[in-house]
Amino acid sequence: MKEQLLNDVVFGMAARQFDRVADFLGLDQSVRERCKWPKRILTFSLPVRMDDGRTEVFFGYRVQHHLSRGPVKGGLRFHPKVNVGEVAALAMWMNWKCSLMNLPYGGGKGGITCDPRQLSIGEQERLTRRFAQEITPFIGPEVDVMAPDVGTTEQHMAWILDTYSTHQGRFVPEIITGKPIDLQGSEGRTQATGHGVAFLATRALNKLRLPVQGATAIVQGYGNVGSYAVETMNAYGMKVLGVSDISGAVWNEKGLNPDQLRQHVAENGGVAGFPGADPIDPDDMLLQPCDVLVPAALERVITKDNVGQLQCKILAEAANGPTTPEADAIIEERGDIFVLPDVLCNAGGVTVSYFEWVQNLQRFHWTKTEVLTKLETKLNEAFENLLTFCEQHQCDARLGALAMGVDNVARVKKTRGLFP
Repeated sequence: MKEQLLNDVVFGMAARQFDRVADFLGLDQSVRERCKWPKRILTFSLPVRMDDGRTEVFFGYRVQHHLSRGPVKGGLRFHPKVNVGEVAALAMWMNWKCSLMNLPYGGGKGGITCDPRQLSIGEQERLTRRFAQEITPFIGPEVDVMAPDVGTTEQHMAWILDTYSTHQGRFVPEIITGKPIDLQGSEGRTQATGHGVAFLATRALNKLRLPVQGATAIVQGYGNVGSYAVETMNAYGMKVLGVSDISGAVWNEKGLNPDQLRQHVAENGGVAGFPGADPIDPDDMLLQPCDVLVPAALERVITKDNVGQLQCKILAEAANGPTTPEADAIIEERGDIFVLPDVLCNAGGVTVSYFEWVQNLQRFHWTKTEVLTKLETKLNEAFENLLTFCEQHQCDARLGALAMGVDNVARVKKTRGLFP
């Protein structure tokens, strides 16, 4: 299994990042090995009756990286390219993210290899419920708490909640986060990740002594995260010049209208053809001058081939693993880009998921203002701690963020010891 994981391009990338951090921290070999490899790798075959009457088998995965600091936390994605290596890498990154944010969680991630755009709502429901049924013995409010991710929504979380609660014979809202408000979801959860990305971008602008008002941004990816990042940055007075998604990319030097863009996407299924902007090649869009570049799509989009042409001042990583290690080395050598690494930059989602879990456990409801205020407090604390760590250890932001996360987990594992 180790070789299979290391041969996967995404897990191999995460493993190289971890090895660099472990060397930096001087981790003892036994603790190093225990921190690196996932605790559990679960694979499920999921037979689903399709609308045309045939039965199709999908494959689903759930990786629980560590439970040393608490239950694992992480999203469930539906995507055609989902595989066990990708899921294991995302679980590892989530582990360091929760640790960096000082949340009482380990990292988890799940996925089903499918294209949700090709499935009807009924087929998606049957697939989701089948996955929930198969994984029920391995999850629980103190074991594994899922949330939405690429290709899934609060409706998918509602189906998982209902399936799990039916098996338990009682309503268990704390089994899932990112669910509808009517099912005891949290105010502010839907926009949490994008809101956090925009908030941290303003903190980075402040540190660089650049004005927030009028600052320019480019956003790659217009899903849940990217769309709310666009709207929140606009609310802060920033100007979003370009946005892309799977349909194409659009550009307006005067700034895009976020309300009109959201309406256009709702009606047309993508940003392409937005009347308030001109089309632009998605790859070229990434290379245009801007203050803040936000990759908010999938992994490995900033590579050694395009990183030298970036003209941003701040790289705000809203996606997981958008920058390859080779590109990282070039950014460090350039020295002119302020990186907000993914384990910090997109931590708004898991942080508000934590708030949702706490509210469910207490059967208590916070207002949207309370939630977003608490989120900004947590993000700002982590941001300042990271800057202090990097200054003290003379390291780049990614190494510092990962080192802080890994070190917390390593100390817990060392203190708990190895059983038996």
